[in-house]
Amino acid sequence: MIELQTDKFYINGHWVNPAGSKKAAVINPATEAPIADIAMGSTEDVNIAVDAAKKAFESFSQTTKEERLALLTRIREVYARRYDEMSEVIRDELGAPISLCHDAQSAVGLLHMDATLAALKLMDFETSNHVGDTIRREPIGVCGLITPWNWPINQIALKVFPAIAAGCTMVLKPSEVTPLNALLMAEILDEAGVPAGVFNLVNGDGAEVGSAISKHPDISMVSFTGSTRAGVLVSQDAATTVKRVTLELGGKSPNIILPSADLKAAIHENMAHCFSNSGQSCNAPTRMLVSAEQYDEALQTVKELSSKFEVGSPLLKGEHIGPVVSDVQFGRVQTLIKAGIEEGATLLMGGADRPEGFETGYYVKPTVFGNVTNEMRIAQEEVFGPVLVVIPYKDEDEAVRIANDTPYGLAAYVQSGDLETAHNISKKLRAGMVRINGTDIAEGSPFGGYKLSGNGREGGVYGIEDFSEMKVISMPKSY
Repeated sequence: MIELQTDKFYINGHWVNPAGSKKAAVINPATEAPIADIAMGSTEDVNIAVDAAKKAFESFSQTTKEERLALLTRIREVYARRYDEMSEVIRDELGAPISLCHDAQSAVGLLHMDATLAALKLMDFETSNHVGDTIRREPIGVCGLITPWNWPINQIALKVFPAIAAGCTMVLKPSEVTPLNALLMAEILDEAGVPAGVFNLVNGDGAEVGSAISKHPDISMVSFTGSTRAGVLVSQDAATTVKRVTLELGGKSPNIILPSADLKAAIHENMAHCFSNSGQSCNAPTRMLVSAEQYDEALQTVKELSSKFEVGSPLLKGEHIGPVVSDVQFGRVQTLIKAGIEEGATLLMGGADRPEGFETGYYVKPTVFGNVTNEMRIAQEEVFGPVLVVIPYKDEDEAVRIANDTPYGLAAYVQSGDLETAHNISKKLRAGMVRINGTDIAEGSPFGGYKLSGNGREGGVYGIEDFSEMKVISMPKSY
């Protein structure tokens, strides 16, 4: 484990002591042992960080696009050099297997950096409209960034890099469950020469530090990723100062497998995607919808494929599944698995309690339920663990109805042998992202959802625009 300044915050270009003495342990989910103690911040720490960001905004907001491109390029170079360190840090605090950390968790930092650079190069921050008025996109101001534990660098990258690209300054509060990657990112930004006060980091919990950020009158925008419950609280706190709030929240994503699809391949892909990162992805396809005519075959296929999904140590390379992040998360997943059993769903694989041989660590059995109706708790609530439900449908219209029968609307999936049919169905789905036949949403495409899944979009041009204000300037025509 690399040494990080866990007892300090990064404010105004320096590592500084916190105002208070409160600390919290960071737990390795695979061993249940503490690996670090981090300083926990207060409203006073947030005030100091915001003051630094506010002062830095005066000059940084006036930088040119070329200057910000050069800065982002330097950040990318330092990040690439410390890539392996990032993978190891995330492995130890999140519990994700090292292969997943290397190939995905750390990789998205570079991918989102490249997408931000590409978008910034294409953006014109000053244009004219049809009558000749000047339309300017200007940095919105000091931004509060609150990020989650499940894909920590992914969300930091989707907020910090576009904010810099737009010319904003910021205060970041990472999740107190997985804060170490953010401390490493602060070192990367410092080494890359980010001007003092542009990026500031204060660790802490949502109740104090998160709320202080959301309420602060000198913060112009809050970008939050996390649970819908917490997103509502952020919005309420921010309402008194009428600041912009963008939210990327939960999901209960459907995957419609049409009769024309390769059933076995589609089911295997769905299971692998749902179980990846121990099911701790907001856009995971957790509701598999299968035609009633193929339903029995689908349930049998799930059983046949169950042996392919194994649990293992995060230290080992491979495609196995690691633990969930914490004791709290383990308890929530267990509660919902037991609820599925009590509701009368058929357990096709997995179930409650730890897998055999994993008495220590927050390991969960990859679990699939059949004979599920969409009204069941396990079909409506976001489990955020390796739990999948299989729901039958009679025809395409019912498949769409079931898919949309959720308070969420982040992502949806369609598998079909007929792309025209799949495309037509995708237009009926109330979700911000639809993936057809195993495709992915490319970096730089808008990431976000409908309904309780949030508002705003992250990634590429759309992400930079979220950190911008629009100004119109009308001038005499003789100017």
